[in-house]
Amino acid sequence: MNDFSADNTSQLHVALRKLHRRDFLRLTGVTGAGFMLGATSIVRAMEIWGEPNLAFAPAAYLRIDRERILILAPNPEIGQGVKTALPMIIAEELDAAWSDVRVEQAPVDASRFGSQFAGASLATPGRWNELRRVGAVARSMLIAAAADNWGVDPADCTTRDSHVLHRSSGRRASYFSLAAAASRQSLPDANTVRLKRRDEYRLLGTRVNGVDNDAIVSGVPMFGIDQTLPGLVYASYQKCPATGGVVISANLTEIKNRPGVLDAFILAGNGNAAELMPGVAIIAKDTWSAFQARKTLRIEWDETAAAKDSWAESLKSAAAAISAQEGSVIAESGDVATAFSNAWTTVESVYRYHFVSHAQLEPQSCTAWCHDGIVEIWSPTQTPGRGIQGVASTLGIAADRVVVHQRRAGGGFGRRLVNDSMCETAAIAKQCGRPVKLTWSREDEMAHDFYRAGGFHAFKAAIGADRKLTAWQNQFVTFSADGQKPVSGGSLAASDFPARHLPNFRLLQKLLPWLTPCGAWRAPGANVFGFVQQSFLHEISVAAQRDHLEFLLELFANGKWPGDPNVLNPERAISVTRLVAEKAGWGRIMPKGFGLGLAFHFSLAGHVAEVAEVSVSHDRKLRVHKVTVASDVGQIINMSGAEHQAQGSVMDGLSTMLALKVTHENGRVQQTNFDQYPLLRIPNAP
Repeated sequence: MNDFSADNTSQLHVALRKLHRRDFLRLTGVTGAGFMLGATSIVRAMEIWGEPNLAFAPAAYLRIDRERILILAPNPEIGQGVKTALPMIIAEELDAAWSDVRVEQAPVDASRFGSQFAGASLATPGRWNELRRVGAVARSMLIAAAADNWGVDPADCTTRDSHVLHRSSGRRASYFSLAAAASRQSLPDANTVRLKRRDEYRLLGTRVNGVDNDAIVSGVPMFGIDQTLPGLVYASYQKCPATGGVVISANLTEIKNRPGVLDAFILAGNGNAAELMPGVAIIAKDTWSAFQARKTLRIEWDETAAAKDSWAESLKSAAAAISAQEGSVIAESGDVATAFSNAWTTVESVYRYHFVSHAQLEPQSCTAWCHDGIVEIWSPTQTPGRGIQGVASTLGIAADRVVVHQRRAGGGFGRRLVNDSMCETAAIAKQCGRPVKLTWSREDEMAHDFYRAGGFHAFKAAIGADRKLTAWQNQFVTFSADGQKPVSGGSLAASDFPARHLPNFRLLQKLLPWLTPCGAWRAPGANVFGFVQQSFLHEISVAAQRDHLEFLLELFANGKWPGDPNVLNPERAISVTRLVAEKAGWGRIMPKGFGLGLAFHFSLAGHVAEVAEVSVSHDRKLRVHKVTVASDVGQIINMSGAEHQAQGSVMDGLSTMLALKVTHENGRVQQTNFDQYPLLRIPNAP
């Protein structure tokens, strides 16, 4: 491996002939007073020096100088904790004291950080090996720098709490004092550098406060809605209440004469609900003035091609389809008909769940400025790369003319996977010619969400003479925009539990028309399928006169694990289910009116079991008093973050299953704000 020292002139000059000096410094991180390490620097430097076969994904996460250890968090922070957890992975392998680490949000730059997004629970597993290698390579270079300085064998050195230690002499040197020397060390092969064993972890698995906690509680501006710029103006945007409506006319002259209003105009849109739908933009000196003017806005809409979706009509259509046993068979194994014919008894039940809104507490907000041939965006998006493409498509410009600055999001849950507010702001900014901030009202959020899809399940189960489940049929009624495939978030995989655990299984699917946009909502599919599947399984165990814990464990044991982490592992399922039953005191005698409910679900490589302690009053009011959660998601990065995820999931689950619903009539959402969409409040929380 070749040294990056300036003394190595012949090879360095070869490199500089291939790279502009600024690019070379960015790639290698040679700064004189410190060093910056990332996969981009290693990969491209290896290419320059002719080193082959380095499998290390692009990144540029770490900088150590004389005063601090700076780690960049590459993925968007939407409340899930990755701005803290991902830097912890680097810090662990680096052997840095967490108190020495400063964390900043990485810029949006696919060439340096790869795909930057928040979704599908992929942030940690997707970055795990990459970030470990970043920390381990840096640690190796720091050890080499100290060993050179002391004239000792690097093998006789170790690290701890941001220091290199020499075992034999007891000498120690801080990473800060070694930074400049480390920048001149040869880069080790990231594939062969030693990574820590799990039993060596001292940071991972502990409870670490979120790196933004102090800033959040003290009101430091960091969310998208906090963004300010010199000369900023403020916008509100009115779209048709039914998706697909087009503006015919509006009282623009009247609106322009309203107090504080600077301009008002119509945007034709591009017909893509994920980018820019037709509407009227109001530009004002502040958000309040824009919102007040909008109250007097009168728009004539052409709704010829707009959605006419109706929940009431969907209820009728679903009931008719279930009654007629309509649906295409999309999965079948064994002999379901014979199993039902030979059953000791059968169980049938129909479940339904509503459309719901994401209802993140920070409404959609984005700031855009068109200047010097570029469009600059400040957005709390979950998918900045997709946002760049969307803005480019909306404005008809090249993607490299769009610059996105990632802002922390006040909740997301999948809603900010879609960048419609970003595209709207960019289009408004282009027309008004000034930096502009667009803020949605809560009513906008409710009316123009990408909703979690509602659905219906008509279940039928066969129980044999031995009281075991022998057959399962699910007639699934869901929604489709094109009549060919379910809407986003509305599809059920043919292999979904309990398909792999039964000898006889059948899944049918019936599609109902639906044009209003749908999308991912906190673990798409799993957030509703877990409810219906596990509830019906409990009905089956009651009908079979079996203890539900015993019944579930037996069902898990029937499955075979193919070795795929994305498939339910029976051993892990059994483990968490036994654990949660033990911790919750499953089987204990409960007071009159109280009971325990046990459920399990597998989603996105996580095995989770819960026991809910519930009471029903004389007037049939339900109250959940306590929920015990056992979760196996592999290596815990931040125990505090993991606990928050478990608690937040319980709260969201109780809200959406017990109270929340969005209903549509004539393509319009009937619920407008939290008074009609009551999130779980503290007095009712378990």
